[in-house]
Amino acid sequence: MNKVLIIIVAIIATSAGAVGFHLLTKKPLPEHALYYKQSRALTNFQLVDQAGNPFTNQKLRGKWSFVFFGYTSCPDVCPTTLQNLSFIYEQLQEIDENSQVLLVSVDPQRDSQSKLAQYIAYFNEDFLALRAEHDKLYPFARSLGLMYAISDTNNSESYQVDHSASLALINPDAKIAAIFKAEQALGEVPSIDSDKLLADYQKIVALY
Repeated sequence: MNKVLIIIVAIIATSAGAVGFHLLTKKPLPEHALYYKQSRALTNFQLVDQAGNPFTNQKLRGKWSFVFFGYTSCPDVCPTTLQNLSFIYEQLQEIDENSQVLLVSVDPQRDSQSKLAQYIAYFNEDFLALRAEHDKLYPFARSLGLMYAISDTNNSESYQVDHSASLALINPDAKIAAIFKAEQALGEVPSIDSDKLLADYQKIVALY
């Protein structure tokens, strides 16, 4: 084999090796979640947890936070979502030990601090339940991209609150990393597939 041919073969081999290494080291993107390659900033907020402690942006730093909007009188979506998160909580912790689950009440009129404490402990004692009045909740909801609306509460204690069934994932920089949207089959409660959530969460953490 002459020198020119040897050089050509060597160049091809080197190029192939570089392409192969790139393919092997390229991290896969999430397949199901709405993933923000450039994480979105979260506006400053002030909430209170079920123990009465202030909860601000600073409490998000250094943790991966799954944020769900709901309320204690919710008949279906909220208990289903929280139960599913409790079932996979250990797996979330295995992916990153600094994972936390936050329920944000969209019904401050009925969801007192003590009521939230009792409610969230039923699902998982490690979960946090947060509350604030609407003047602080609405801006927080808009910032996350998760909305809610309350029907007429006059002369009724049984009103319902329309709210998103999605989960927002906040990264350790206290920025929005992804949104996990609920799926709904005919006649069933909207829910987020746990296997899809775990698979995408692992990819998101690896991409961070």
